[in-house]
Amino acid sequence: MYAVALGDDGAQLRPIEPWQAEEFLTHMERGREFVGQHIALPDVVTDLESTRAFLQRYAERAAADTGRIYGIWADGVLVGGVLFRTMDVTHGLAEAGCWLEPSAVGRGLVTRAARVIIDWAIEERGIHRVEWVVSSANEPSIAVARRLGMTRDGVLRESYPYRGKRHDMEVWSVLAPEWRAGKADAGNA
Repeated sequence: MYAVALGDDGAQLRPIEPWQAEEFLTHMERGREFVGQHIALPDVVTDLESTRAFLQRYAERAAADTGRIYGIWADGVLVGGVLFRTMDVTHGLAEAGCWLEPSAVGRGLVTRAARVIIDWAIEERGIHRVEWVVSSANEPSIAVARRLGMTRDGVLRESYPYRGKRHDMEVWSVLAPEWRAGKADAGNA
């Protein structure tokens, strides 16, 4: 297994695999209510069996090159993650997403981790467009999209039924040339 350092604070980005289901479930138990404010992940991983099945689906997506899931570890503890919910290498499209438990909020972990996977997708896999689809009410995730240099493409009004309510979803994106230009600007700063 490999790990990518997310800075000098010891945080790491690593793939999450089915054999880590117990650790993933423990992490989700710590952040279930917080994570579930805007995304359905806590409703999907409710016990060890459903957690293994969820991680197995992502293992199969990784093998098929149609998705990926990575954990964020801080001080040796799984505290969140980033993923490519979908990835279509043929058409150069991917949708990235994230989650984080409350203990890890405010450290820039999601932004740093998302930069790593987006850069990999664009530079190594040839992805042209990376999307970030987020509830309009999820201000921290929208802030990540902004920090990543994404552009808000629009709002899908009341498109996401979640926990008995229809939510507006914003679509943010970055194109490969924009990503590269942003990296060049950061390198010249």
